[in-house]
Amino acid sequence: MPGPPSFDPPPDALEAARRALDSGLCPECYGRLVGRFGHGLTNAERADRLLARLGVELPPPSVPCPGCGDAFAHLAHWVDRAVRAVEGFEWHRFTCGSRWEPELLAREEHRWLETGTQWGESVRGAFNREWGKALEQRTGATGGTQGPDIVFLADLAVGRVEFTVLPLYLRGRYRKLDRTLPQTHWPCRRCQGRGCATCGGTGKTYPTSVEELVGAPLVEATRADGTRFHGMGREDIDARMLGRGRPFVLELVRPRRRTVDLARMSQEILARSEDRVEVEGLALAEAPDVVRVKEAAPEKSYRVGVVGPVPVAKVNEALLLVTARAIAQRTPTRVAHRRSDRVRARRIVAATVVDSSEEGFTLEIRTEAGTYVKEWVEGDGGRTEPSLAGILGVPLKVGYLDVLEVHDSDGG
Repeated sequence: MPGPPSFDPPPDALEAARRALDSGLCPECYGRLVGRFGHGLTNAERADRLLARLGVELPPPSVPCPGCGDAFAHLAHWVDRAVRAVEGFEWHRFTCGSRWEPELLAREEHRWLETGTQWGESVRGAFNREWGKALEQRTGATGGTQGPDIVFLADLAVGRVEFTVLPLYLRGRYRKLDRTLPQTHWPCRRCQGRGCATCGGTGKTYPTSVEELVGAPLVEATRADGTRFHGMGREDIDARMLGRGRPFVLELVRPRRRTVDLARMSQEILARSEDRVEVEGLALAEAPDVVRVKEAAPEKSYRVGVVGPVPVAKVNEALLLVTARAIAQRTPTRVAHRRSDRVRARRIVAATVVDSSEEGFTLEIRTEAGTYVKEWVEGDGGRTEPSLAGILGVPLKVGYLDVLEVHDSDGG
């Protein structure tokens, strides 16, 4: 069985503690003078060890204590304030901090210089730790900096607890089966979301989106203030997203509930969207997953219905010329109003004709991330070189486009 924590400050530290005897400090603040010694001891226990070494008693502290303003004596009140502040919110993990009067912190620095201590623990750090321990004991929640649900801030100057509710993150993959849905909410361009005659007062360019259809049931279940949708790229509005679906992270803003039946939510999303959107693999995520999803650049596979009477043999010859070679794509005309005009080098990894008729043919292709497939087929007035239409020497039109797979690191 381990013995009591060791406590062996050097003579200089003991002398610093002796010089601070008449500072009017409470036991907590007196022990903080040598807070770097005695790992496992509380500051009050350090104070007892110091006094025993010095063979003296600590004079009665001033009221309020000049080191903490009696914050440690009123720790239970700060716990009460925190618990009351977040009534109505579910939380399991937290972190806490504090805001102090600058004058008190300046006096602490001066006190350390006067006494000669080089081993002190700041009042802010000690209070945050002890407040956190007391909150853990009171609530059963877990304190720390890893993935908190709530961040508490004690404003010592005004006697108030502020708090921030951190988002709840969920990840999954969506399939979009409707060719009229954008991925995210599009504010009306004319009124910028305020509502006008053009948008029928909705403030939206399109009636709904994948973000809204996925987010609405989850907002209700968590009583969140709203959502932010983070997809691993996006498909065109008139393209379906099939296969395993597109990876995404949904950020639920300021949720009041964090425990959700995610399997039931997936069924609810499908039912409410009237089979337009399917979600699979819905699971809890963390903030770094947003960066992972946004920065990923996986290859993608497509099925493309091309309108244009071209013999299959000629199409196959053209595909041999373009497959696995670089193509130069200037920002397409259709998105030039919202993206910088520059030329991007992309590559068609593989391409195969899977069906044909007198009116056209169907391709299955695999491309590098960021390839504009419609423009590669049609040419976009020469903004993509080489294009399939350009090689074939005939006008082509994309009749439909389906994303078959997003080849991300999860097995695609």
